[in-house]
Amino acid sequence: MSISKMSHFAIRSTDLGACEKFYTQAMGFTVGPRPPFPFPGVWLYNGDHGSYDNAVVHIVGIDPNDPEGLKQYLGDRDLSSLQGTGSVDHIAFAATDLNEMLSRLKKLAVPYRERTVPNLGLHQVFLDDPNGVVIELNYPTEPVAS
Repeated sequence: MSISKMSHFAIRSTDLGACEKFYTQAMGFTVGPRPPFPFPGVWLYNGDHGSYDNAVVHIVGIDPNDPEGLKQYLGDRDLSSLQGTGSVDHIAFAATDLNEMLSRLKKLAVPYRERTVPNLGLHQVFLDDPNGVVIELNYPTEPVAS
């Protein structure tokens, strides 16, 4: 068996709307088709909606009035454990057009942190989603507009 790439990551959230807004507006993903699971959620795509392979972020909604579908499908979790990245430090994406992303984040007032990796020619932007999940965006080193 060989693993070729990460397919997607999934985040459980009590605020589906805030997550959808963050991942569409700040990250530039688009909402696309999602199977009819027995719990609320949104699949966010990076590219064509015709291929589920492009659904890179799955937001799993928690309906406090009807949690049974989620519990039966994915198992139960304590709501207090759903903040931050837990034992996962961050989720990383390769990206292009650093200046466009920085402009977008400033316009949306999304806080971010920048780093440059020594000797790799890699510029990184770190931001937190509405659940406190750390997102890392990796760009080839290029001039940054001030």
